[in-house]
Amino acid sequence: MSTTSPLFGPRGTEAEIEEGTVFAPKFDADGLIPVVATDANTGDVLMFAWMNAEALEKTIRTGDVWYWSRSRKALWRKGETSGQTQSVRDIRIDCDQDALVIKVEVGGDGGACHVGYRSCFFRSVPVGPADGPLTLRIEDAKLPGNGHKHP
Repeated sequence: MSTTSPLFGPRGTEAEIEEGTVFAPKFDADGLIPVVATDANTGDVLMFAWMNAEALEKTIRTGDVWYWSRSRKALWRKGETSGQTQSVRDIRIDCDQDALVIKVEVGGDGGACHVGYRSCFFRSVPVGPADGPLTLRIEDAKLPGNGHKHP
């Protein structure tokens, strides 16, 4: 899987990567970079996914968010089948250039999660002493009329 693009510069020195202005994303051994999508208006975390170089380049060039599905081994545009589109408002890369945060405007029903919630992070994990398997707490309501959909 190629991790090159005319949009990506060379990795350079540690100082150039950490504080420079050349966009030089670092993809992992599988050619992927982790991405957190947040709501551009509220800052809420909507989902976590992966991009390969092609998905990142398509996202930058089109303004629509594209991801790489590890399970399907395929490129996909968010909302293509579910209607839950994501339009880029801002892309941030961390200091090591090995992780992205994309601030998005959500289309469709306003959801990001394929099982019907606004955010994929709709459950919380209890913290503290425990005697066995933990019970997750549902923190958000499902969106009206939103069922199980592919991303």
